[in-house]
Amino acid sequence: MLNDRQLRQLLDNLTSAVVVLDGSLLLCYLNSAAEDLLAASSARVSGLPLEEIVRESAASQRAMREALASGQKYTVRRASWRLHNLEQCTVDYSVSPVPELGLLLMEVQSMDRLLRIAREDALISAQETTRNLVRGLAHEVKNPLGGIRGAAQLLQRELPDRELAEYTQIIIDEADRLRNLVDRLLGPRKPAQLKPVNVHEILERVAQLIDAECDGTLDIRRDYDPSIPEIPADSEQLIQALLNIARNAMQAIDESIGLAAGEIVLCTRIQRQFTIGRRHCPLVCRIEIEDNGPGIAEEIRERIFYPMISGRAEGSGLGLSISQNIINQHRGLIKCDSRPGQSVFQIYLPLDIGN
Repeated sequence: MLNDRQLRQLLDNLTSAVVVLDGSLLLCYLNSAAEDLLAASSARVSGLPLEEIVRESAASQRAMREALASGQKYTVRRASWRLHNLEQCTVDYSVSPVPELGLLLMEVQSMDRLLRIAREDALISAQETTRNLVRGLAHEVKNPLGGIRGAAQLLQRELPDRELAEYTQIIIDEADRLRNLVDRLLGPRKPAQLKPVNVHEILERVAQLIDAECDGTLDIRRDYDPSIPEIPADSEQLIQALLNIARNAMQAIDESIGLAAGEIVLCTRIQRQFTIGRRHCPLVCRIEIEDNGPGIAEEIRERIFYPMISGRAEGSGLGLSISQNIINQHRGLIKCDSRPGQSVFQIYLPLDIGN
């Protein structure tokens, strides 16, 4: 027979969180997975009401008491828990009464990681679909543009009145403008040449360019992790990707609160055991570009990485699409969280591109 110590060791080796409550819904025990999930020590919370550690709803408390009285098990899917440290988490959990002991056993599975992977899979799939659509459309547009431009040049040579050449030149110039627009839609023409680079040197270059564009009016703060090793990247392309994001932030600040009141924060951190799509990365470099501008309008928040989508009247809607394309070439991920008064772009780049 197993003793109490051995039973606790077995429970502590489970990947599922196990929470034990008494008949008054007071915490009796958390295994190691539950301690990690709830950010609480079993010894410190023992004897406390569950609702002091986890807030769900009054209905959930009633359901647990009814389960104790009836002895019936039940399961809850996608429950939103607010923890004692004010963090939110989404979980599936099963409640099993143990009438012989007057206890309630909860088995809890965190769904946050699975939900994030599903969202990222959908995002990456949508990004790939958009890129393929743009590539196909761009090539279809460029072919007739070449013909239009060539015909305009031939016509220009044959015109008897040189004053009429002004009109053919307009055709040529507009064809060139459309061709350049299509080239920008396609993004970088050459694949990324990945070499070990210092991410902070790239961010400093971005900061210098933004500072020069706004004549030093905008406050640019740094919050770097100096321990980050060199990352495999194409310096030129990565500078372009980050510059597009930072320039968008600068322009949004300028149009809303003015550069003098604005702030951009460049932050780097190491993140361990991260998943990009379905690819596990032991280590990734997380770059954050945060600004105190007006935020991104809710109606376009989910579409900001699509071509021709812009929150500014003068915006081309290509900058973020190009940034996304570059980050994807680096096998990374780019995300955005925004609310009024704050936008944060997060770029995740694997430190080992082979993973």
